[in-house]
Amino acid sequence: MQSVIPPIKAILYDLDGTLIDHFRAIHGSIAFAQQELGLPVSSYDKVRATVGGGIELTLTRLVGPELAPAALPLYRRHFDEIMLQELDPLPGAAWLLEQLHARGVRQAILTNKIGDSSRTLLRHLGWDRWLELILGADDTPWRKPQPEFTRLALEKLAVAPAETLFIGDSTFDIATAHNAGLHCRVVATGSHTRDQLLANQPPPDAVFDNLYQLGAATFHLIPPA
Repeated sequence: MQSVIPPIKAILYDLDGTLIDHFRAIHGSIAFAQQELGLPVSSYDKVRATVGGGIELTLTRLVGPELAPAALPLYRRHFDEIMLQELDPLPGAAWLLEQLHARGVRQAILTNKIGDSSRTLLRHLGWDRWLELILGADDTPWRKPQPEFTRLALEKLAVAPAETLFIGDSTFDIATAHNAGLHCRVVATGSHTRDQLLANQPPPDAVFDNLYQLGAATFHLIPPA
């Protein structure tokens, strides 16, 4: 259901799978860590389906809790080397950010990706000029879907939950919005399929195939021809 939402003053975006496709960099870095530890390499599809909740949780799922602490620094070393080369903006991301910035909507990133990496990536893309805040893992003691993480972002933006929309791509993002009382719309461009997103409890306000559809349905924006 694509329900009508009240006027929105601010938007919090997830990053991976919502605005950017970084799965090649994530898979390559996990594969590097697994090889260094003498482990079988996980397939791209398995890694894509496992991502969510932060890299520590992803590594725990893929290499086990005993080896995850050793895998993390290996992952980060390789990721820092390739993250700008293996980066694909998702269709409609720059368009949506620019259009809503022009309307005066306050926009921020709330991600479980490392905060410093997120800021580097967004500067590289030139998207930071449309964002007031980029908040990620290691910036605070919290992660999505903990409500404290979201409340901190709302405090910094000086907006209320009822006037804020969360845009993401996963069940983690739906839980994040639900836990903080935000409106929530998601795109099936990341680690979860449309059916998985629709079946989630609690459900999102609406699910879209891409950001162009979301922008048109939610804000009456006209996608480029």
